[in-house]
Amino acid sequence: MKTAVSIPDRVFESAEKLAARMGVSRSQLYAKALASLVEKHREDLITAELNQIYGPGGEDSSLGREATVLQIRSLPREKW
Repeated sequence: MKTAVSIPDRVFESAEKLAARMGVSRSQLYAKALASLVEKHREDLITAELNQIYGPGGEDSSLGREATVLQIRSLPREKW
């Protein structure tokens, strides 16, 4: 996929030097850098998606009253 981004000149120049030193194209360098950043923040993305589903206004993850009562009744009674 092609995309256009604006970056500071200093970052661009540093990236050009790094790509030359690594023997890769600018596109390959940017793709590797972005993939690395996405992987580093993968857990944050998963957490954000779960928060969107189960957060305020999202799906209710609590048990209904009937299910709670059935769960409690299924536990063996213990003497304290």
